[in-house]
Amino acid sequence: MLRLNNRTFSIKQPSILLCLYKSLVRPNLEYCSPAWSPKYVKDKELLERVQHRFTRLFKELRELDYTERLQRLGLWTLEEWRNRADIIEVYKIVNGLSTLPASTFFEFRADTRTRGHSLKLNKRQTTQI
Repeated sequence: MLRLNNRTFSIKQPSILLCLYKSLVRPNLEYCSPAWSPKYVKDKELLERVQHRFTRLFKELRELDYTERLQRLGLWTLEEWRNRADIIEVYKIVNGLSTLPASTFFEFRADTRTRGHSLKLNKRQTTQI
């Protein structure tokens, strides 16, 4: 998709390229990430390489390192996007905004001696088959 955008559009203005990337490429990289989020570092790097390639399209940013290019373009790493999506999904499950029941994934901590609130979570252990 990134290559298709690069070949199809002759206008190389940063604002247009960024808009195309955010609307056409990144959704494919983030699709359903709470369910299939990559476990292995090599898989995470493979996905991140797509965004890395996109940031190198800007001639004025090529000599900068990847994190600096992301900062200048106002982007997050894909790992940060996946973490954000995971946090949003947990929020929806815990607050009943999802069809998934919270008791399937989490146990509410009964220990009230510590500071904080009553929504402290423990991850349920998976059962071995």
